[in-house]
Amino acid sequence: MPTQTLGRFEVLAEIGRGAMGIVYKAKDPMLERTVAIKTINMAMDRDGAEMYEKRFYQEARAAGGLNHPNIVTVYDIGKTDTECYMAMEYIEGAELRSLLLPGKPLPVARALSIAAQVAEGLAYAHERGVVHRDIKPANIMVPESGAVKITDFGIARMRTSSVQTQTGMMMGSPKYMSPEQVIGKRADHRADIFSLGVILYEMLTGAAPFTGESVNAVMYQIVNFVPPAPSAVNPAAPAALDTIVARMLAKSLDERYHSAAEVARGLRECELQTQGVLSTTSTLPLGALAPGATTAVVDTDVKTAVLSQTVERSRRVREDATPEPAPARGLSRTFDSLEATQRLVALSDATRGADPSASTMPLSMQTAAAFAGGWKPRDTVVVAAGTLAGLLAAAAIVLL
Repeated sequence: MPTQTLGRFEVLAEIGRGAMGIVYKAKDPMLERTVAIKTINMAMDRDGAEMYEKRFYQEARAAGGLNHPNIVTVYDIGKTDTECYMAMEYIEGAELRSLLLPGKPLPVARALSIAAQVAEGLAYAHERGVVHRDIKPANIMVPESGAVKITDFGIARMRTSSVQTQTGMMMGSPKYMSPEQVIGKRADHRADIFSLGVILYEMLTGAAPFTGESVNAVMYQIVNFVPPAPSAVNPAAPAALDTIVARMLAKSLDERYHSAAEVARGLRECELQTQGVLSTTSTLPLGALAPGATTAVVDTDVKTAVLSQTVERSRRVREDATPEPAPARGLSRTFDSLEATQRLVALSDATRGADPSASTMPLSMQTAAAFAGGWKPRDTVVVAAGTLAGLLAAAAIVLL
């Protein structure tokens, strides 16, 4: 290998090659980490070298100013006599294009996850004034584990960019271009949304939505052809995705999604639906369904976990809540049990005078008193009065 070092980086292996340069796997000895180094060969005609050098630095500025889990991280840039180079995050994985095989769609859940992550990365870039303009499977890295990464901002347009493209000049890969790019109009962030829609369609169906025997034929289809719904090609694709893909691939900018964040939300919602996740934000009481209606089939383990969480939250709410005092039930807060006892005794004396043999002790109390050694009528009155007074006092404490 002719180049063994690039700046402070030690080249380990070549991992990619293109018309303009080479991508190396390298090591940063200062930070002890593996990096990917992208180079641009400057040994070409002067005009071409200057243009690509400007674009190279533009990519470094575009990607270097973005810090998001779904965008590759740029660590450093530099220049030798013959090359410009950019050190970036090294990703153990594969380009998405290597996973897209003709006639073999990806599992719906995986396609949704990849597309949603790319949409979230694009939303972050768009909010900061960076439009990628070359979203394609070769620029999406799918790692063995971890987040999907958007790479190669080489033709990105920034609001403050000093690199201007000529009017009518097409920038991007024809197969994934938006209609406005094909006809040479200025492309904004909605061009990235269209390109992602093409990729999502290809992941879901195993076939590109726009094809042809020549570049001109492909571009004609992009501008004029409306592909069949993904579910018509792949029955495993949910109908909800048909609407999402249709909006992403809308020819008119007004009909297309206006933000990648909106795309990401739609894809995440569809992802949850396909996974059968039970929503806890709203619950229906028993009998709330219309006659004949059925509930959606959900994953039993997921449902059990969600219900357990709901029960636990309800228990914590009950424990944390401060009980409110119950309203009084007609008893005064100034209830005096001694006074009540004296009144009952006086009332009982009057009753005994009328009928000395009368007994007001309940049968259960009489039995208890008999076992204790006998009882007398006066005792009955006192015990009954004390018992009733105690009950009234207890009731007052409970009810007040």
